[in-house]
Amino acid sequence: MMLLALAALAAATDSGREDDLFRYKAGEQTHWASPENREARKGAGAMENKGAKGHAWDNIQPGASYTLANVSGAGTIDRIWFTIDDRSPEMLRALKLQIFWDGAATPAVSVPVGDFFLHGVGEMVPMDTALFASPEGRSFVSYVPMPFRKSARVEITNESGKRINIFYDVDYRRVRAQPADALYFHAWWHRERATALGKDFQILPRIAGHGRFLGTSISVLTNAAYAQSWWGEGEVKVRLDGDSDHASLVGTGTEDYIGSAWGQGAYANRYQGSPVASWDGGGRWSFYRFHIPDPIWFHDDVAVSIGTIGGAPRHEVLKFIKDGAKLIPISVDTGDRDGGGFYQLLATGRSVEDPSLPDAWTNFYRSDDVSAVAYFYLDKPDRILPAIQPAAERTAALRAPPEKKN
Repeated sequence: MMLLALAALAAATDSGREDDLFRYKAGEQTHWASPENREARKGAGAMENKGAKGHAWDNIQPGASYTLANVSGAGTIDRIWFTIDDRSPEMLRALKLQIFWDGAATPAVSVPVGDFFLHGVGEMVPMDTALFASPEGRSFVSYVPMPFRKSARVEITNESGKRINIFYDVDYRRVRAQPADALYFHAWWHRERATALGKDFQILPRIAGHGRFLGTSISVLTNAAYAQSWWGEGEVKVRLDGDSDHASLVGTGTEDYIGSAWGQGAYANRYQGSPVASWDGGGRWSFYRFHIPDPIWFHDDVAVSIGTIGGAPRHEVLKFIKDGAKLIPISVDTGDRDGGGFYQLLATGRSVEDPSLPDAWTNFYRSDDVSAVAYFYLDKPDRILPAIQPAAERTAALRAPPEKKN
């Protein structure tokens, strides 16, 4: 019964409710919370300035929190849209989006605004995906279905030193009740400014419960010690329902995980993409994957990670080592596995400096600045992971995108 109900939720999410377009639902009421009607009350919108756009925006002062929507009763948030007048890399990390379900004391969603909406390296580009959009690279749109049973509160906290102006609306439906097996939406973000050599980056540390891993948005600021070598050989691993040393789900590389191959350019597709892929001003990469057509269910627990692995021709790796770069060689690969052209250095203890090895592609553990949002549904409404890192840590050592030419 549980699996059938979860499958129904997946089908509703996957289809975007197209099959419901023509069906009348007497038990649902539509509401928009905006500065023109903050409480989303019936018949109470645009009451200022005789209805002629009297209150379309508000200020959020430094250190202040602003409630975008505060709902009592059961419902589903269908869409969140807003824009702000400062969209610098620092502001995108300093603004914190939090969402609380059913009166919980801790937020299920607690993320930097930029990272949550796929702008993790501080550069906003036009995109339209299955879950998030920015039509002209100047706004933030979420289409993630977010059900709740008792209440919902959506707020933004300004942890920068500047006042911002915000225009917004939060679109939701009140319903009579949510099904017993409806799950709560969660999002968790964290950053490692220098990943540990030989250790996977934890996209989602192990959590207990049942639910669905919906996907991730990852950002990488590359380490100059490795020049402009390829950083994305790391494999995504999903440990499900008791997996320990070895994961049940393992990919083959970073660009492979997001549906591309042989490197990674800039693109934004419905379920996967890399909005920013640039060496301008230092390596800046952001990418995402949503497991909508390929759902990942967990029934007891889940953990998700990605390897911190790069690659380059062997002679370049030897130069990195000579120049003092911190790395751990993993393998040398000529592309001829059947002919014995793949050398597992870790398994054999063989040194990459062995002169008998060919000058071929060499994978190695490396250390970069990596951050990620994990999106998931869970059977619990409150926060189950550590609190978001302070604004000073979130905004440190960011890289500004190049100025756009008119």
